[in-house]
Amino acid sequence: MAQSMLGPNPAEQINFAKETLVSAYRHMLVARVLDDKLASLYRAGKIHGGVFLGRGQEALSAAVGISLNRGDIFAPLIRDAAGRLAFGEALLDSVRTYLGSRLGPMRGRDGNIHRGRPRDGLLPMISHLGAMISVVNGVLIAHRFKGVQGRVGAACMGDGASSTGSFHEAINQAAVERLPLVLVVANNQYAYSTPNCRQFACDTLVEKAAGYGAQGHSVDGTDLIACLNVVSRAIRLAREGGGPQFVVASLLRLCGHGEHDDATYVDAGMKASEGGRDCLKVAEAQLTSNGIASLSLLDQWRAAAVDSVEQAVARVQREPAPDAREEDWRAISASHLCEGQLP
Repeated sequence: MAQSMLGPNPAEQINFAKETLVSAYRHMLVARVLDDKLASLYRAGKIHGGVFLGRGQEALSAAVGISLNRGDIFAPLIRDAAGRLAFGEALLDSVRTYLGSRLGPMRGRDGNIHRGRPRDGLLPMISHLGAMISVVNGVLIAHRFKGVQGRVGAACMGDGASSTGSFHEAINQAAVERLPLVLVVANNQYAYSTPNCRQFACDTLVEKAAGYGAQGHSVDGTDLIACLNVVSRAIRLAREGGGPQFVVASLLRLCGHGEHDDATYVDAGMKASEGGRDCLKVAEAQLTSNGIASLSLLDQWRAAAVDSVEQAVARVQREPAPDAREEDWRAISASHLCEGQLP
């Protein structure tokens, strides 16, 4: 596991621009504020469907999104708001999807979490565990056929997905084809309520990498600087032809599986352990201990995050919902590809 930045001489371990650390933290902060707002709207009955928050996973998520380049492929999951923002997703896209605005990327359809912009490399999520890995593989193979080089695909998943057949098939394919896939696992210790000990028998989840012929990396998912270092290195190795990279981050989800879940099954000792730390608080300590930000500056950033989220929500609440009498319900936007139409 990567060393924590809270030890002596922490600045020696910063292998990237300090601006990157600040940017990643601010994406984490906006994601946390957004999560808190979505939880409030859900409890007020303003959101239809479930709300699944990323508290405790923001450091890993932001590290993935900020380490990718324009033209790369990113397949985030429900709890990856920080990574989505870091990759370039507009805050309005998230709010519009949750509140069902017809102006959002999914035009108010298909639930409140399956949003994306494929032409920008941001793939809409499939809920089934592990299913997005093969989708990223497909895009990377398409790039190969077209002669596109230097692109990386990152797929995010939880520890529970590693127990599925879709995970096995996809990582096996990626390894055989030597695809530039970076598979990022947020090991939050539970697949919903099923603990690690009932999911896999190997000592650590990263041991699975060697069995497939992928390179494995472990990291403390509560430590933003460690996540930035390890994730950026894995992406670089994949981009340079090193084949699939398997990153496993150990952390704890600081909320239930969804807002409907009180998470009483989580072990109290685990909550009190270092693995149960709040990654946002750890990042703030890193920023202040390295002289990058003062407490007053952190307060300013938080106020700005709250303001941006509140403005986005207020704007979207005034926007129209889809009207079944007016909508063009085609699944494919190109009219010549619609069913019944000739090319």
